[in-house]
Amino acid sequence: MLDTRGELEVETLLKIVLGLLAVLLVIEVLEAIVGTIIGLLGPLIALVIAVLIVLWLLDRL
Repeated sequence: MLDTRGELEVETLLKIVLGLLAVLLVIEVLEAIVGTIIGLLGPLIALVIAVLIVLWLLDRL
């Protein structure tokens, strides 16, 4: 039986790990940005709905 372990060099493994870490950091930053945008849109949508209801009650629509 031939031993085929250890064919990748340490530098190659480090590049793979650093690449995966970079991808993880990008995903975390995008998640924070999207979460902030959605967090700001929630109250804005509620305000728009409230304004539409008030305008409908005042027969302005």
